[in-house]
Amino acid sequence: MPLKLSLKPGEKFVLNGAVVQNGDRRGVLVLQNKASVLREKDIMQPDEATTPARRIYFPVMMMYLDESAAERQYEEFATRLTEFMGVVRNPEVLSDCIAISKHVMAREYYKALMLSRKLIEYEDQRLGHVS
Repeated sequence: MPLKLSLKPGEKFVLNGAVVQNGDRRGVLVLQNKASVLREKDIMQPDEATTPARRIYFPVMMMYLDESAAERQYEEFATRLTEFMGVVRNPEVLSDCIAISKHVMAREYYKALMLSRKLIEYEDQRLGHVS
């Protein structure tokens, strides 16, 4: 099934490891086969992984963007997820953590990444960092 991306002028995204930028007009990109695509808003820089949930998101993102390096990122992911689950008591969030782990084990990194965003939202609400 094709993936259709509607891009804002100048919007950047990563496509199979390459940073691509849209031109000066809105554009539509249709990907006909499987590819690793991540919009600029979903890309986290290493120095932005400053909270427990973000420290889960970052290695999952790296696994998604470079599956050949997933093994190197897995230990960091597993450590951070275990730490997070050790302090969270919310059953729904714990269920999301288990689902993230299952997705990572199945190499479904994009699904794990999107669920990891929910952890960041939960954490932001709990810590009062809602934008």
